[in-house]
Amino acid sequence: MAINLRSLATLFSTLCVALISGAQTVWYNPLDAPIPFLNGRAWNEEIGKSFARMPERIRQNMPGGVNYLAGQSAGMSVRFLSNSHEVLVRYTLTDNYDYKNMPPLNHSGVDLYATDANGKTHWIGNHMAWDFKKNPGDTIVFAYRNISAPEFSDRGLAFELFLPPYNTLKSLEIGVDEGAGFRFIPQSAERPVVVYGSSIVHGASPSRPGLMWTTIMKRNTDYPVLNLGFSGCAYMEPAVFEAMSEIDARAYILDPMPNSYSIGEEIYTRLMAGVKILREKSTAPILFIETAGGVDSVFRNDVNTAYRAGDAWMRKAYETLIGEGIKDIFYLSHDEIGMDEDCYIEGTHPNDIGNMRYAAACTAKLREMLPEDWAPARFSPIPQHRDGSYEWYDRHNEVIIRNHTQNPEVLLIGNSITHFWGGEPVSRNLGGDSFKKLSGKRSFTNMGFGWDRIENVFWRIIHGELEGCSPKHICLLIGVNNIYNGDSDEDITDGIVALAKIIRERQPKAKLHVIKVYPAAGLELRIAGLNALLEKKLPIDEFTDLLDFTDVLTLKDGSGKIDPTLFIEGEGLHPIEKGYERLVKALKPHLK
Repeated sequence: MAINLRSLATLFSTLCVALISGAQTVWYNPLDAPIPFLNGRAWNEEIGKSFARMPERIRQNMPGGVNYLAGQSAGMSVRFLSNSHEVLVRYTLTDNYDYKNMPPLNHSGVDLYATDANGKTHWIGNHMAWDFKKNPGDTIVFAYRNISAPEFSDRGLAFELFLPPYNTLKSLEIGVDEGAGFRFIPQSAERPVVVYGSSIVHGASPSRPGLMWTTIMKRNTDYPVLNLGFSGCAYMEPAVFEAMSEIDARAYILDPMPNSYSIGEEIYTRLMAGVKILREKSTAPILFIETAGGVDSVFRNDVNTAYRAGDAWMRKAYETLIGEGIKDIFYLSHDEIGMDEDCYIEGTHPNDIGNMRYAAACTAKLREMLPEDWAPARFSPIPQHRDGSYEWYDRHNEVIIRNHTQNPEVLLIGNSITHFWGGEPVSRNLGGDSFKKLSGKRSFTNMGFGWDRIENVFWRIIHGELEGCSPKHICLLIGVNNIYNGDSDEDITDGIVALAKIIRERQPKAKLHVIKVYPAAGLELRIAGLNALLEKKLPIDEFTDLLDFTDVLTLKDGSGKIDPTLFIEGEGLHPIEKGYERLVKALKPHLK
């Protein structure tokens, strides 16, 4: 029998990793699902079990270079939840490139970030624990060791592994400690930001994948970002715009000029045609980006002159489209990006500093393009996964899909008090049959999420939960977890008022019922004062009211104390079925 030396080498590498780690490793493959657990690409189900960015149906109509590069995983990531203290990544690639403007860690490496249970994201270094191979197809291993979560350690971390931007993945598996929890996080159901461009979008040339400007912008905004960068091939062909028009985008960012500057008047012609292709299907805002380069103009003004000539044609297309009444077209000049001589590795591709500036400029422009998506700094929108009784990210996706497909008449927004009442999406039910009495034959979506605070509700609303539906009523009950978090009454009431404003902006025809914070054991007096402050601050109009159900849940002796028979025994925060029954009688008349 012939000996397969490559297989032996792969086995030896895997055994070495296991011996070094000192523990058994359990491996998981993101492609082992009907819809792959890959983030950062459209057509996820259609593409199936590969790491390409476009399906074959679309690739075959693309120019040759775009077709080939669409097989690379630029901007894509794998997200997963785990409480493992070690994360191993083993993968194989089709090519062993030797780019003169990128180190292997950039073009063929992976990069790991993690978000803790309270929504704080940080990078995780592997401290030289990686092993690139000489031959294409050999197994590459990256190891991340001694990982610990500062809080809620049993809940672990929400990891995001950014994939190689400038190579073609053949296989990839993620390994965690035997006995550790593990769960892939599916791609977000919300609308993405779609970025089209040249090698600078594709991923040249920061030091590692997580410092590509598109991935920095993704972390800045938490938006899903689809990277359609094609190195040396960004010439705005109609087929590219046709492909982008298939994507239900939050925004489009067009950055082809580092390649297209050389085609002269065709820049104008192709941009005009391309934007009209997008506008046939989408009203999403569109951003034009000038060439950011030319910073070495003191001694190489020839390059700068050529770039600026190309930009002039882009500017003409932008101004013509505005003059024709095409709405939501935006422009980012090279001066706004603000590159300087320290931002490039060779004058063409930005280094880490340059990618950070690129990302900062585009993030600022997205704030201008999507002003409704920005919350008060005091309650900067963040996700969370503190509650072990359900998976927060999965529930977020379930709510988006339900609201798009069911068009519910009533939405209930809140924390665990709302979450555990009942209804759809299904989860823990403390309310017994009371929810059915509330909803009757009408369609409701329960948008309560256990452990949520004001900042988490901001994140959920900004990230698509109120889209795709036209409810008649929206109920908002939030704030008690912010009390437990140590936030002041002033901040909490300001946060609730700001939430009401952002809900009204997204659903101006719905009747919004802001519900005063329910009393809780030991906090009755504090909550009464908070509610009084909320009554002073919340603007009331024909579409917004403020409901007070304090009397429903408190004793009738005038003490203001909760009625303990209505709450979980010994806890005094979450109602039981008897308490929810009373809330049904109080709330139902307002939902006619």
